[in-house]
Amino acid sequence: MSGPARGDLPHLDKAGRPTLATVAALAGVHTSTASRALSSSLPSGVRVGSADTVERIRRIAGELGFSRNLHAAGLRTQRTSLAGVLVPRLTDFVLAAIYEGIDEEARRRDYQTFVANTNDDETERASKLDMLLARHVDGIVLGDARIDHDEVIAQLQARRVPFVLVSRRSQRHPSVTCDDYAGGRLAARHLLELGHRRVAVIAGEQYASTALDRVRGFADAFSEAGHPLVPELIVPSRFDVAGGHRACRQILDTPGEAPTGIFAVNDFAAIGALGTLRAAGMTAGGDMAVIGYNDISLAGELPLPLSSVRSPLHEMGTEAMSLLLAGIAGGEMASKALEPSLVARESTVGPGAAG
Repeated sequence: MSGPARGDLPHLDKAGRPTLATVAALAGVHTSTASRALSSSLPSGVRVGSADTVERIRRIAGELGFSRNLHAAGLRTQRTSLAGVLVPRLTDFVLAAIYEGIDEEARRRDYQTFVANTNDDETERASKLDMLLARHVDGIVLGDARIDHDEVIAQLQARRVPFVLVSRRSQRHPSVTCDDYAGGRLAARHLLELGHRRVAVIAGEQYASTALDRVRGFADAFSEAGHPLVPELIVPSRFDVAGGHRACRQILDTPGEAPTGIFAVNDFAAIGALGTLRAAGMTAGGDMAVIGYNDISLAGELPLPLSSVRSPLHEMGTEAMSLLLAGIAGGEMASKALEPSLVARESTVGPGAAG
């Protein structure tokens, strides 16, 4: 860089390296201005100065080879630039896609994330929360919240740790979710338009808002159309392929008139239902319509492509991390419900008819 030789630079540290004060002095600004200009995680509404000032500060820092010491910054601000993430299981396509969004936004804002699997088990959740808090994380993203009283949320509130829920909601706590009630209605409207009147639901876990909201939206749409659901054909299940297998078997074994369609509240359960139907000699999209939820990347690549309600999973993750950082900075945390969409494939409309 032009200007003074490195040995003549102001405010070098004991090892002769440039400091934030060095950058500020050469840019002719206060150190706080230089710090804000070099931060990529400014709360919205915080002004640094003109774009030229910011560019000048960043250019000088680059020429000096200066980078912010996040650990030292944490000592000054009492923050660690670490965020914890609790998920039921990271092997789940849905949670993996959401976490990618969380981590992408975190890195963009100079944060690092620690993710822990809880397997939706209360004891394991408490243990993993303690592990994350021991790392002095600045906040927590919860991907495994329970609809009513949640001990993990109660602990975070008691310790005054900022948190945001993602995918699932709970009471009035800040959350970023898909509008699952609207998504359930989309699935119902699709089956109704195809002429289905007696349908079954693979209803998921009853402690998860995702399951409850999707079933409620689906049931309301069928009731409004004059075809209320039969309670015996609403079967709770695990959020996995094995759960879908068992629930579909129970539906097929239910006495009385057989349904013509099945709504599964997630794609893994729907895939399990497809396997059960195949084993029973039935064809999805022909003998029985099947629609899932989330539209994971695998859904359209199955031997018989699966119709599904698409959740904006990656966006859910980025929005959740952005909301958490706003809360860490002392800003407002307003919940968001993102819009779902319908993807129709052969499992409901039959071979060659998907659009």
